[in-house]
Amino acid sequence: MATKPFSPTEVQKIIQSLHKPAVFLNMTDDWPGREWTLEHLALCLGEKSVCFRIGKQTEEKAPLFETECSYVKATLAEFLCWTRGSSDSSVGPFTAYPLSEYWAYADYKYLALLFQDNTAMFKGVVWSDFGYPGRDGRESTLWIGANGANTPCHLDSYGCNLVFQVQGRKRWHLFPPEDAECLYPTRIPYEESSVFSKVSVIKPDLCIFPAFRRARAHVVTLQPGQVLFVPRHWWHYVESIDPVTVSVNSWIEMEVDDKARVEEALTKTIVCALKTTPSLDNKDNWLNPTEEGIASHDENMQYLNLAVKACMDKISSYAESRPEFAGQSSAALKRDSLGHLKTTANNAVPSFSVSFGPHLIPVMCVADETQKQTTANFKETSLSKDSAQVFSQNRAKPQATDTPGKEEGVRLSGGPAEDGRHSEKYSHISTNDVLDCLLHPDVITLVTQLMLDRRRELDSK
Repeated sequence: MATKPFSPTEVQKIIQSLHKPAVFLNMTDDWPGREWTLEHLALCLGEKSVCFRIGKQTEEKAPLFETECSYVKATLAEFLCWTRGSSDSSVGPFTAYPLSEYWAYADYKYLALLFQDNTAMFKGVVWSDFGYPGRDGRESTLWIGANGANTPCHLDSYGCNLVFQVQGRKRWHLFPPEDAECLYPTRIPYEESSVFSKVSVIKPDLCIFPAFRRARAHVVTLQPGQVLFVPRHWWHYVESIDPVTVSVNSWIEMEVDDKARVEEALTKTIVCALKTTPSLDNKDNWLNPTEEGIASHDENMQYLNLAVKACMDKISSYAESRPEFAGQSSAALKRDSLGHLKTTANNAVPSFSVSFGPHLIPVMCVADETQKQTTANFKETSLSKDSAQVFSQNRAKPQATDTPGKEEGVRLSGGPAEDGRHSEKYSHISTNDVLDCLLHPDVITLVTQLMLDRRRELDSK
């Protein structure tokens, strides 16, 4: 077994102390998954087809959501031929999509389903090296993309994220949770556990989204063999920058996810109630393709009640097992960076000091790297196996500052004004605009807390 720079215990201490993204180096050298190139996976899967999302190779001032993409089912062998420039029958359904004009992405592919007939593949990913005993490919998802393939900017409602880069490079644009108001969050299209941003972070429309100027981008290019740690609720936009990219990730559940499930159940109930109501502006494609249909209001309310009960039961179990939690509302319970409830005992333990170096690289804020420039240029931290190199991107980007702005409100829908820009003052308020306000992460968190506190009051009688 190869010697690793950190033991599983040390990695856990690091992750629990990290509040910003960081990249682990030299932790996966002996993982069988290092051999999972597109060629290798194509042989493993044979004639099994997977679904690819297709998008155009353009930089628009609006995000390309999954509801706006085309979809094809193809084998990895056909995708491989397509990425190599073939245009004959060997590329199957990709013949309709010239490589120079389109990208393709097989995203969110659960290894447990892909390799259910070849369970030995699960051992290719060894998350136990990161302090999660028994965790492997069964709890992981596979991502295979062509150059330009991307995921719209969003945050994940549950847990934190570990991302293992296998082949090619991916550029990650990350933003802290506090920058939500700069990113104009929306739940349309609706996908359970994903809060999307209305901003195209690569080519933002600053006339419509002026607060994005204050968004604090942390940009990193992830190289093969490296593992990126994405803390809870960090926004991220991800793009493939090589002809073929392969990566594997695992979302790590956290104790605080119990409350997040209540927030998600509440969100789904409100979205479905308003978007299924017949109206002139409810004709958009609002449901993400990843969702399996629309639940009834009764079903959504039943799930909401189950989520509330599960959350309250968890809080009660802590109160019973730890006297220091007794009588406290869920809002008063303090948690560490991974969402674990703090006790008097562990509060007394000195905090762990993270030491960055050749095996652990912090993802730097672009503003920190460009503060001496008069015009902001996005930079990325390009990490080699043994060192970090910083180099500039050619794209011009707005200057970021240390504090996100709070004065700009949510943009309302409307047609262009006489000067060609969208009119803010006299624009029409749509159902989606109402949802953007009602389902803003801050609002949902507050309403959920009020609901849980009220439930606690009633249960105590």
